[in-house]
Amino acid sequence: MHRDILFLLKPGFTDPALPGQNFYCWHCALIEGVLASFPRLGAGLDGRRIAFPRPRADVIALIGEAHQSLPVLVLAEGAPAGLAAATHEGRGFVNDPMGILDVLHRRHGFPLPHP
Repeated sequence: MHRDILFLLKPGFTDPALPGQNFYCWHCALIEGVLASFPRLGAGLDGRRIAFPRPRADVIALIGEAHQSLPVLVLAEGAPAGLAAATHEGRGFVNDPMGILDVLHRRHGFPLPHP
């Protein structure tokens, strides 16, 4: 894996636990907005929009079944260890929206959110 992979939920999904409603993940929408605002900076990322239902095989294959919550940024092999919030079998990842925005700034040159 040579590029960071950013997994986001495809908007407009349903949740069997809450029938009759249509949803988006607001954490993912926040990150989508940042990506859309700076499209050239996102060119170095492998962005993947995946469906809501679990199991999320693509995520599990990289960081394990226990870490399927999205959004998640899976760091490329060789990424500085200090960027990862957690690891799975030696692969670093960040699964907190603000942490993802921080890594997008530090690693990919995105601006910082205004305090």
